[in-house]
Amino acid sequence: MAVPKRKMSRSNTRHRRSNWKAVTPNLVTCDSCRQPKLAHIACPTCGTYNRRQVLEV
Repeated sequence: MAVPKRKMSRSNTRHRRSNWKAVTPNLVTCDSCRQPKLAHIACPTCGTYNRRQVLEV
């Protein structure tokens, strides 16, 4: 297993970790009920996905 030969400095560590950002989820509007929902997920409000009823709500 690979092991680092030297300790990584704070500036290098922080520079590498600078792109670890929490991103907000992309919300889209549901086609049938117009409520915000996650993309590629069945709507929790009306239970439709791709204009088909897939969940009983």
